[in-house]
Amino acid sequence: MTQNKTPAIILLLLASTVLFFGLYVRQLASDQSTASAMISNSSESTAVTYQWRMVTSWPKNFPGLGSAPEYFAEQVNRMSNGRFVVTVHGAGELVPALGVFDAVSNGSVEMGHSGAYYWKGKIPASQFFTAIPYGLNAQEMNSWLYYGGGMELWREIYARHNLVPLAGGNTGVQMAGWFNKEINSVEDLKGLKMRIPGFGGEVLTRLGGTAVNIPGGELFTALQTGVIDATEWVGPYNDLTFGFHQAAKYYYYPGWHEPGPALEFTVNQQAWDSLPPDFQAIVEVAARAANQDMLDLYTAKNNEALEELVNVHGVELRRLPDDVLAAFQRTSQEVLQETIAADEDVKRVYESFSKFQQGAKAYHRISEQAYYDVRDQAAQDK
Repeated sequence: MTQNKTPAIILLLLASTVLFFGLYVRQLASDQSTASAMISNSSESTAVTYQWRMVTSWPKNFPGLGSAPEYFAEQVNRMSNGRFVVTVHGAGELVPALGVFDAVSNGSVEMGHSGAYYWKGKIPASQFFTAIPYGLNAQEMNSWLYYGGGMELWREIYARHNLVPLAGGNTGVQMAGWFNKEINSVEDLKGLKMRIPGFGGEVLTRLGGTAVNIPGGELFTALQTGVIDATEWVGPYNDLTFGFHQAAKYYYYPGWHEPGPALEFTVNQQAWDSLPPDFQAIVEVAARAANQDMLDLYTAKNNEALEELVNVHGVELRRLPDDVLAAFQRTSQEVLQETIAADEDVKRVYESFSKFQQGAKAYHRISEQAYYDVRDQAAQDK
């Protein structure tokens, strides 16, 4: 009986082997087909390229402010292996310096680089995303945007204008500006015609001055010809390049009005939505790199430029008098409270901004500020 079953068992084993082998070959063919499809799709994705235009509020390749968009474009090109090209246009090439917001919002171009506080007439809350008097410094500003809820508020508000914002650089504490006359008291501010945007301009106006907003490329001529009596711009690195020392004698500090001004990249919403997720990530990473790179650049270059302004060009470096700084601070609070009362977005942004600033100040008293005090004391003891 055992001998009669043996051939059947052998045949069953052979049949099973053939069946499994057939299934294996079929699965292998299927896997190869799927892999070929994936390679084909990958090749098609690789072949897709994006050509974007970025307009800016600065002269083409202008040191500092103008270097951030160029750095951004370079990083995007490198990370995409040449599949994503952003062409940077300086102020006036495609749109005026202060036409960046509208050009990106309406889709005339895909991207822009500028300062949010230029749009305070459209969005009063936008000023917080650049700087407000006696506000956050650069380190605190970046922290608020990335980890304190600032970016979420910024994107919510800009979404209504068809824009996606990203932080686009920070100069660190700026200078108070260039003046054609000495500022010895609050009385000297009366009648002063000065280029100063944002909340700072409103503060100056309340103290008897006249604030105007002029694009950077026009400032030297305006100051030299007397159209304005004073101007703030950025700090020594940029100001030396613009040659302001040839048009004004007095250089005042500190930059009470812009303690940590952030710049912005803006992306048209439809252009952003057209990008695949990996390219959106490239844009965000490149913007964040450019944001930090600008701060590093100004930190490295400002003192060298200041020494040249003072020691070579004879610029008179002055600290604003205490009573003037006190008046600026007092009036800043008045303007701020009025703006908060008049706009719900300003109120919400200020609550987030102010809460974060209080926490940062509390810790910085025993960290950054305490270290600066100890370092300065150690230098004096030597």
